[in-house]
Formats: sequence, structure tokens, C-alpha cells
Amino acid sequence: MASDHTRTAILAAAERLYADRGFGDVTLRDIVAAADVNLAAVNYHFGSKDELIAELFVTRSIATNRQRLNELKAAEEAGGGRAGIDAILRALVGPPLHGCLGPDREGSTAARFMIRASIESVPPIRRIKNREVDHLRKFAAAMRRSLPDRSEVDLYWGLHFALAMAHHTIRESERLTRLSDGKCDLNDVQAIIERIVAVSVMALTGAETEKKPPAKLVTRDAR
Repeated sequence: MASDHTRTAILAAAERLYADRGFGDVTLRDIVAAADVNLAAVNYHFGSKDELIAELFVTRSIATNRQRLNELKAAEEAGGGRAGIDAILRALVGPPLHGCLGPDREGSTAARFMIRASIESVPPIRRIKNREVDHLRKFAAAMRRSLPDRSEVDLYWGLHFALAMAHHTIRESERLTRLSDGKCDLNDVQAIIERIVAVSVMALTGAETEKKPPAKLVTRDAR
């Protein structure tokens, strides 16, 4: 029990410090001081700073991805095994946006940690993001069932762009608020989700843009 308490204290202190100050400015000594443990305890439970960051990120990501897959499953069951593309994309981008934005999440250490993880590209988190794609494959499969006439390449790009819009909104919410003089309401998370879903659906189901050949450069020798 004492060991579990120490581990929990280290994780809580690390998450709070990373959320407040970022990954680069927090040392292991800062964490052990905040957790009121010794450095040997961190090495014993996690081995390194990278492993500690990875565990925090995986713990939060597992919860988000579980919610995503639960919403995807519910959408497919409601559609008799084939969900609408809008419902699929809503399940994809909704949980991370609800987890990080909105007045009920502003003071949350977990939300601020995940925003930091989205903003700062640190090796342990980058490795996890690049490796853990199985849950996204399930979304790609659902998208193929929903839009069987679209190419797999188009669907992968559509999934990628929907994620990009969600992550960029999380990272740059303060800038958008300032840019729009507060006209874009970042507290209305459901409205943000619907905007991202609408743009993504339009991109996947709308008419293809005309593909024009690249313009030829005219050099001085050719004139």
C-alpha cells in the first residue's frame, strides 16, 4: 500500500508540474520535492523521466480512446452495423475536444496536461502517438463501411484532417479567441465538434476539386 501511495503521489505531482510549466522546465528533482519522496522512488517506479511522461500520457490516452471506441460502437449499433460518416467523425474528435476544452475543464490538471502534450513535441509522447494506431484503424474500417465508394487513401486523409483540426483547435484556442475578438466561442465545445465534423464530411463526400497541372515556369532563356 505504501508503494502504491508513493507511485500515485509521483504521478500526481508530475502531471501537475508538467501541466503548469511544460515538459522541458520540470526536472525529476522538482517532481520528488512536490511529491515529498526521494529520487530513488522515481527511479524504482518509472526508471526515467521519459518513462514517467509516457505513463502519464498513456493513462490519459487510454481513457480518451476507450470513450471514442464506445461512441463508435454505439453509432454502428444504432445504424445496424454501418454508422453515418458524421457519427463516426463525431466519435473520433468529440472525446479529446470535450476532454480539453470548455469551462468545466479549464482548471483540470488532466486537461492542461493533455494540452501540453499536444503543444510540446517530446520524444516519449511522439513515439507513443506514432506507435499506437490500432484504435484509429477501427475508425478507418468504419469509414470504409460508411463510404464504400471512396478510396482508402481519401478516407485516411479525411481521418487525418479531422484529427488535425481537432488537435489544432486544442493547441491554438487562445489565439483563435484573440484573433476573433471573442466571436468564436471556445466554451461551446459541441458547436466546435459540429463545425469540424461538417467540414470533414464536406471534404469526404463533396465534389472533387479540379486537378490542374502545375504552371510552367518561364525562364529568361525560354523567352
